[in-house]
Amino acid sequence: MQRLCFSFEIRAGTFDEYKKRHDEIWPELAAELKSAGLSNYSLFRLSAERIVGYVECEPDAATCFGTLSHAEANTRWSKWFEEIIV
Repeated sequence: MQRLCFSFEIRAGTFDEYKKRHDEIWPELAAELKSAGLSNYSLFRLSAERIVGYVECEPDAATCFGTLSHAEANTRWSKWFEEIIV
């Protein structure tokens, strides 16, 4: 297992919408994350516009995210967040 920590920026003034969307994570996306080998996925607000994430990847991050990149719900989710994530 590989542990991964990462960060990203959200656009100014979008945190409430960012949080609302994550509070309503799609069941099919949660299933795709698990199927890709990702677990213990956590996101934390570091500042008004900086998010820090942590995830455990089995067997490793490259394999998990390679699998996830072909997942339909993940593609839709990423598109849905284009207006929020820098």
